[in-house]
Amino acid sequence: MTEVVGLYMNPPDNAIVLCVDEKSQIQALDRTQPGLPMKKGRAGTMTHDYKRNGTTSLFAAFETMQGRVVGQCFQRHRNQEFIRFLRTLDHEFRGDVPLHLILDNYATHKHAKRKGVAEASSALRPAFHPHQLQLLNLVERWLRELTDKAVRWGVFASVPDLKAAIDAFLSAWNDDPKPFVWTATVESIMEKVSKCRQTLEAIAPGSTRH
Repeated sequence: MTEVVGLYMNPPDNAIVLCVDEKSQIQALDRTQPGLPMKKGRAGTMTHDYKRNGTTSLFAAFETMQGRVVGQCFQRHRNQEFIRFLRTLDHEFRGDVPLHLILDNYATHKHAKRKGVAEASSALRPAFHPHQLQLLNLVERWLRELTDKAVRWGVFASVPDLKAAIDAFLSAWNDDPKPFVWTATVESIMEKVSKCRQTLEAIAPGSTRH
């Protein structure tokens, strides 16, 4: 956690910090009837039932200083796809500048073949945040933007339609990128964790010992 927060609040000179994660199994949903738009005195409507038209998985890298996002959709989200995405990042940020990648502990990110790619490219330097602390990864904030503004209320007759919507959102975002500013220090995070533990212990004694 100290390493990740340090990359946000005091990034190394002449380096790029990328928050990397995937949003897997994004569903291309087609509603059974067209929804009604929002108007004065009436909320927008959408049918509760839908038809599934396949899925795609998005790998995304959020560049913390400028807010630019590199994204790539794949049919699956295995280590093979992740390695291809790492090579995309290596190509996109070509040069001698180190790329510090903030990642979670998903098995795909720690696969032996991924380590081989990182070792082959001296620019890629992974930093893993603690288990179950995805909120330490700023790309999660951007993925929420994508979900709320391009996916959740969309109607997609096919996976290509879904991918087109994701690509359009990526393009529009990068036309006017907005970085997210990290303000929480390690001390403030640990203070909140301590308060949560105290509350849990008051409710269920012994629950935080594991």
